[in-house]
Amino acid sequence: MQTRLTKSVICFALALAPATCALGPVSITAQDKDGAGAVISGKATAKDVGLPIYPGSTPHKDKDDDSAAANLGLWGGGAGFKLVVLKMESADAPEKLVTFYKKALSKYGPVLDCSNPAASANKTPKDDSSNTLTCDDNKPEKGGYVFKAGTKEKHHLVAIQPNGQGTLYQLLNIGAWGKK
Repeated sequence: MQTRLTKSVICFALALAPATCALGPVSITAQDKDGAGAVISGKATAKDVGLPIYPGSTPHKDKDDDSAAANLGLWGGGAGFKLVVLKMESADAPEKLVTFYKKALSKYGPVLDCSNPAASANKTPKDDSSNTLTCDDNKPEKGGYVFKAGTKEKHHLVAIQPNGQGTLYQLLNIGAWGKK
């Protein structure tokens, strides 16, 4: 049951992400005395995402009125989700960012290279109740990279994509939990 909750919560959060990014600088945060709350914001920091920003990077917006970040969360009754996204760009080659973010992700545990789906560590374990992180459907765009570290319930993901002479990249902090 917990795995379904986690997947559905993350899917719901990802479905909201484009709408949140369109919010721009709007931010809504609410919490009641019983510990339930929500956050919906078009702002996020390196601290929120739990990963450093690659030196010299700038926020990336697909359109002028977009936000380069999203911070979504909903919790209460012992269950909830968190999704923080930062979209950035750098003038450096993707390989430099790969090295930088593999090291940064390692503080959360073994780093999965989802750019190489044939790796045995990336396959879903037979025991679906396991909290072991897998690549599942996380695949990079052609020529890109995707790395993950953490657990199924709380993990960090970095997607790196070549862009002309530079690099576009996204940093994600994803968490979902529920009563066992």
